[in-house]
Amino acid sequence: MQFTKMQGAGNDYVYIDCFAQPTPENIADLAIRISDRHFGVGGDGLVLIQPSEIADARMRMFNADGSESEMCGNAIRCVAKYLYDHDIRRTPTLNIETGVGVLKLDLQAEGDRVQQVTVNMGKPILEAAEVPTTILPSGRVVDEKFEIDGHQLSVTCVSMGNPHCVCFVESATDELVLGLGPKIEVDPRFPNRTNVEFVEVISRGELRQRTWERGSGETWACGTGASAVCAAAVLSGRTDRDVLIHLLGGDLRLRWDEASGDMFKTGPAVEVFTGQWEG
Repeated sequence: MQFTKMQGAGNDYVYIDCFAQPTPENIADLAIRISDRHFGVGGDGLVLIQPSEIADARMRMFNADGSESEMCGNAIRCVAKYLYDHDIRRTPTLNIETGVGVLKLDLQAEGDRVQQVTVNMGKPILEAAEVPTTILPSGRVVDEKFEIDGHQLSVTCVSMGNPHCVCFVESATDELVLGLGPKIEVDPRFPNRTNVEFVEVISRGELRQRTWERGSGETWACGTGASAVCAAAVLSGRTDRDVLIHLLGGDLRLRWDEASGDMFKTGPAVEVFTGQWEG
């Protein structure tokens, strides 16, 4: 099986081109084995690039623990780059089917290679029951008190097709990210588990983010997480609608359009290497 390793702001996945070869069997098991950084290719998960009946391509994303996620904002930029660079769909605008619907992407190429991609991430979902979370029985969860393991946090809950718990803190320390992150992920107040973002406010136009990702642990970047962070920062009055977010693996630009309510995310997409999996 041929594969391509790609990364967006350090959020790295193994990509399988299902236009050129059959969709693999036992995908969840394959995701676990191929994502292993010691015994496999290594990555935050596995992404299938498949034909679609309603878009230019379909993206399916599996976390490193084998669970399937609805959406990944960094992976979808890499899918767009792959489609363009490998002459599958060589147009400056692409539509890609995901678990949350069809998303539109605008590609910025230099020569014959895509460097940056802007994704319309859609509208943030804010109602507690739709995130889902039971922190509140209804309405929006914005700057609500959240106690866990002896820590008092202020959290805002947002779904970008997958659930996020955004925590604004003075310093996103290992104690919080690696200590509380996995506990919040599986807290029963999040029926489908949750991604967790710890965020430092630098200014009204700049944030620093670390993410504990559902099913993968801490990752170097999370595109849906950055989108959720932008929404949470605006809703809580901490930033304006256009922000630069610094992640461990690089920077993402987020803009929450007031007129349409859509979230736009711009960032890099990089092909690292290709190979053949015989595992």
